[in-house]
Amino acid sequence: MNELKQLESLGLVLPSPAYIFGAILFGIIGWIAFRRGKKASIAVLTWTGVALMLYPYGVSDTWMLWLIGIALSGLVYSKWN
Repeated sequence: MNELKQLESLGLVLPSPAYIFGAILFGIIGWIAFRRGKKASIAVLTWTGVALMLYPYGVSDTWMLWLIGIALSGLVYSKWN
């Protein structure tokens, strides 16, 4: 427990369970979109899938993760067919 307090004093904080769940969920949606876009040669779907898989590495706030993930998933939904 002392090690956790030392890491927090250095500015390193563990992500919340909501953040971890969102990152996994949007990563899976991104992987599915990437595969579908590549197979059907739909560039928008392919690159949106890549964005869904990679953006959690650049976002640290949970609310921002969910906001961007829902927006990108909506784009995937609109371009699916």
